[in-house]
Amino acid sequence: MRIFFGPFILDLDTRQLTRGSREIHLTTKAFDLLAALMLARPRVLSKAALLERLWPSTFVAEANLSNLVAEVREALGDPARTPVYIRTAHGVGYAFCGDAAVPGPRDRSPESPSCWLEWDERRLPLSVGEHVIGRDPDVEIRLEQSTVSRRHARLLVTRHGAVLEAFATKNGTFLGSERVSVPVQLADGDTIRVGSVLMTFHVRASLTPEETQLL
Repeated sequence: MRIFFGPFILDLDTRQLTRGSREIHLTTKAFDLLAALMLARPRVLSKAALLERLWPSTFVAEANLSNLVAEVREALGDPARTPVYIRTAHGVGYAFCGDAAVPGPRDRSPESPSCWLEWDERRLPLSVGEHVIGRDPDVEIRLEQSTVSRRHARLLVTRHGAVLEAFATKNGTFLGSERVSVPVQLADGDTIRVGSVLMTFHVRASLTPEETQLL
């Protein structure tokens, strides 16, 4: 099973956490912790339940669990005070609080793209996968304007929608009027400004009800 969330993919079969083409290392128990929270989402798992699941029939200090949570948060770039993915239920335990989707067989078929970008009378269909935006000749979405960095931003597209992530650049990436500082889910009609280039994101209107619920 593969679970998509933000710019990440958690593959429970291969036990890999990836971001685009890069694998993110987690220790065995940190991976097990993230998987447990993902599968239970959005329910809170108590500290006692997590300790028993991760260290069955073994007494360990609660600090061991806290250290694993810190490891997962560091791997995801998720600050404890303003979490996007791992929420602390104080005095109880932890929960996965982000948006996530599990693609079915339909998502793995070579269907036509369900979303696209429009700018300057151009229309660019977005296939499932990672699309880097910038001036670099090797990126998937190349813009030649001087206000655009070589690697400016990134779109991660699944059959359930798309996530926009900004790289650290001088001119910034904006969703509407807000500068993008953390990965954000896109909706039909969203305007994206990359440097001085204004784009519009669109999603095909013929998504099934099941797909719509997962957006």
